[in-house]
Amino acid sequence: MKLVAGVDSSTQSCKVVIRDLITGEVVRSGHAKHPDGTEVDPNAWWHALESALEMAGGLDDVEAISIAGQQHGMVVLDESGRVIRPALLWNDTRSAQAALDLIAEFGVETLVTRTGSAPVASFTITKLRWLRDSEPANAAKVAAVALPHDWLTWRLCGYGPAGESALGPVLTELATDRSDASGTGYFNPETNQYDDLLVIAALGHRPILPRILVPGESVGPVVSGRSHAIVACGAGDNAGAALGLGARDGDIVVSLGTSGTIFAVTSTRPQDPSGTIAGFADASGIYLPIAVTLNAARILATISELLGVDFEELSRLALKATSGADGLVLVPYFEGERTPNLPNAKASLHGMSIASTTRENVARAAIEGMLCGLNAGMMALEQLGISGKRILLIGGAAQNIAVQEIARTIFTLPVELPVPGEYVAEGAAVQAAWAVTGERPEWPIEISAKYEPAVNAEVMKAYLEQAKKY
Repeated sequence: MKLVAGVDSSTQSCKVVIRDLITGEVVRSGHAKHPDGTEVDPNAWWHALESALEMAGGLDDVEAISIAGQQHGMVVLDESGRVIRPALLWNDTRSAQAALDLIAEFGVETLVTRTGSAPVASFTITKLRWLRDSEPANAAKVAAVALPHDWLTWRLCGYGPAGESALGPVLTELATDRSDASGTGYFNPETNQYDDLLVIAALGHRPILPRILVPGESVGPVVSGRSHAIVACGAGDNAGAALGLGARDGDIVVSLGTSGTIFAVTSTRPQDPSGTIAGFADASGIYLPIAVTLNAARILATISELLGVDFEELSRLALKATSGADGLVLVPYFEGERTPNLPNAKASLHGMSIASTTRENVARAAIEGMLCGLNAGMMALEQLGISGKRILLIGGAAQNIAVQEIARTIFTLPVELPVPGEYVAEGAAVQAAWAVTGERPEWPIEISAKYEPAVNAEVMKAYLEQAKKY
């Protein structure tokens, strides 16, 4: 049996899956936790990767490995390959003003034309500008800038700080793929090239940036132990999930993790000057227009705690309420919001009366608010002329029965529920297999449930009425 490995280095943890090269069957796995916070020492990710690989049985019998990771995070290295300061993660909003400054300097339409996206606080370009303005001494030391998966791939190939790695600080060996690069805010997904003017405008000088690999390309061999595995190019987490799901042109993916995402796989390059849709690249050679919310499963966790119930009871309560929660509307911007770009916003509950303010309605409003926020992204995709045939609903919160049932009242497309899986890591394994065989594998995806739309348009209408007040 030939094996390949895929890694999901997410905000919360590192997950590893080992899959059969031919069938795609997951034969073993491992995981390790990441530190909490919006800035993290990247070395913690490296140690977590080592632990997760050990739990998964190591790489001695593995043909190839690929790492998919959280997007946008800023890893800055000096000439000796050392991390200059803790990485700023995608969910660190301190660079919100930097995003506004860049838009003021270049104009939003120019930025969207050049990069496919309007910058927001999550993008790497804004974090570099923040570094230049807030920590100029650190900014001056920056010799190279990498994203989380770029840096981990580099370390796996044996590179790293002088005296702490087999091959040393060869910064020009940093590599990435177009999906992750497209989330930086200084990369053109149509030309597959960095925009040097934007990089310099952000940081103040042009550092070394990871070279862009094509789908199926490998970086080099693993340099550790007895492994003979090659290292594939890796991907951003959402692009990895798309590969893991086998998503093709016409598929819409809604992911309900701590944050929420809705993205399409399409051959049409999107350009949205409003900034609602980020025009990212996918990991197969086409595009992945995406809307991201900071608040998804955390909404359910917060309301569950408020009501003093677990997720199962929250589901039961929500299904006892009628569609629309008797006029109760939750706009769930608990931790600010990315889409729409409201980093300093807070949540609000509307339509409260003695009659409507029940435990059942509050539970229902939480789920409807979460899904409506993502459906707003669906509507934005449609306004760009991007239509879908089905929605693939994934993520931890997607396993909640009430979420599944209520989704059909919000989304206008059929909703399909793939069996639970580590789709980001499994998508990275697709890349690993691709690097071995030269072809994207066609591994089967099992669908556990299908829901035809039964839309109550009044729910979305009420949500938009309240959300537009922000």
